[in-house]
Parts: sequence; C-alpha cells; structure tokens
Amino acid sequence: MPFGLVNAPYFFSKLMSQVLENCESFAVPYLDDIAIYSNNWEDHLKHVNEVLKRIGDANLTIKPSKCKFAQNRTKYLGHVVGSGVRTHAEAKIKAVLDFPTPTSKTQIRAFLGLAGYYAHYVKNFSVIAAPLTNVLKEKVKRESIIWTKECNHAFEELKRRLTKKPVLYAPDYKKEFIVQSDASDLGMGVVLSQRDAENEEHPVLYLSKKFSDAERKYSATERECAAIIYAIKKLKYYLDGQIFTIETDHNPLAWLKSNAGSNPRLMRWSLELQPFQYRVIHKAGKNIRMLTLLAEVKLELRVRIKRAEIVFPY
Repeated sequence: MPFGLVNAPYFFSKLMSQVLENCESFAVPYLDDIAIYSNNWEDHLKHVNEVLKRIGDANLTIKPSKCKFAQNRTKYLGHVVGSGVRTHAEAKIKAVLDFPTPTSKTQIRAFLGLAGYYAHYVKNFSVIAAPLTNVLKEKVKRESIIWTKECNHAFEELKRRLTKKPVLYAPDYKKEFIVQSDASDLGMGVVLSQRDAENEEHPVLYLSKKFSDAERKYSATERECAAIIYAIKKLKYYLDGQIFTIETDHNPLAWLKSNAGSNPRLMRWSLELQPFQYRVIHKAGKNIRMLTLLAEVKLELRVRIKRAEIVFPY
C-alpha cells in the first residue's frame, strides 16, 4: 500500500474483510489486527490454518514477533478477552488512575473520554459522572471551572470503580437474557445479565444515562419506564427475537404489558415494546442490591482462583 494514501484505513479494512469473508464465526478483523477465537483446541487449529491460508493467498505477510498464538486470554482493542469473559487492559486503566485532577473543561472532557471507553464495565457510569458533565454546561469563562466536592467525589469514584477489575461475561444466545433497570432523580442504570448452569447471575454489560431537564420532570413511574425503553432500544441487537425478563423495583410496571393505564406516555411506550417477547418481574430494591453484592463477591473469588491457576498450573 502506498504511503500517504488518504483513504488507507478504509481500503485496508475493506481488503481484510474480503480476505476473511465467511470467517465471521471464528475471526474478527480490525484494520491490520485479526482476532481468532474457538471453543476447543481442535477447532482452533483449523481456524488458524484457514486464516493463515487466506492471508497467504492474498499475498500478504505477517510478522511473527507481533503475533500471539494459543492464548487463553489476549489484549484486543484495550480489552483483555478470553475464556468467555472480558475485562479492561491494565495499561489503559493506569492512564485513568494517573490522570491529574482536572483544572479546565478540556481536561474534564479528556478524562471522561478516557474513562468513558470502559463505561460498560461500571454500573451507573453516567449518574456517577453527572457532576463532571454538569460543569461542562456552566456558562462561565471558556476554560475556567469551579471544582466542587461533588466533582472531586465523582472523579475519585470513577477511578475507584475501574480499579475493582470488573469482569463482563460473553453473551450466550441460547440462554435467557435478564434486563435490570433502575432510575433515580439524576439518571437511569441498566444491567444486562444471564444465569449459568448453576443459576448464578453474571453481568454481560452495564448501561447508564443521565436524565435531561425534561425527563427529570417525569413522574416516578415514567422515569422507571423510560429506563426500560432506553434499555430495550440500546440492547435490541441482544434481545430481538429472544425471550427475556425485565426486572424492576417499581411494582406498577409489572402490569406494563397488559395495562398501561390512561397515561398517554406510558401507553405509547407500551406499544413500542409490543414487538419484543418479554415478561416484567418486580423485585424489591433491597433484594436486587443484595443479589448484586453477592454476585460481585463470587465473581471476585472466581477471578482470584483463575489467576492462581494460571500462575501455578500444577
């Protein structure tokens, strides 16, 4: 490829897609990176052989020193993936932890952009970051900011959440998805999860959104329902064609599917949900928090045991 070509990334991405056409079930190209994944060792050997054959047929070459083969886990686009789970890369998180206290709007945007790349790992990310995003709206001098206690708490809390080594599990489309939604005065939070063979719940990803000024004027039921609508729209690629469960701590929404009442906004949202196959279950907020805490403790123990097995394989 000639150097200086303006459209080089586009043309190279297009070439990689053509080279690995019909290999989507075991290989993912991104520019000049290729991630090959398999369920077992025998299949992996076949998949690697197929990818290398196609690279050779396209008259492309690879540099062995830049390749990693037969990895349990590997770094890919800032994430560590493998064994059915993914977590963030240590180097990226170190950059977040070493980020100095912002003194301007530009530095706040830089921090939110850096930490926001891992927003799917942090529950209620947007709600926690609300004091920082609110500072960006203030009509003061272009770069000057007023750093309050709330801003500092949000800044430190986001750092703390990312140091807890959050782990997300790969989705299994043969199992039922669980969508947990919750809303507060500031925003909404969503957790997409699944249960394993032992009936233990594992998070697939987290979503969150800060309420706009108009949304803050909604009633409690409307805010809780808005969280469900936001979740379904964002997760439609996971949920479309699937039977899934919606868990909420707001009891009136348990009848959303059969009776939305006379509220026009709830009626409209109820109609939007009709194409999906779901059931709404009420769970007390106290029970949800307890189950989430237990799941996090079990997950932390499993991660530590897994690390010990890697360090001491015998």
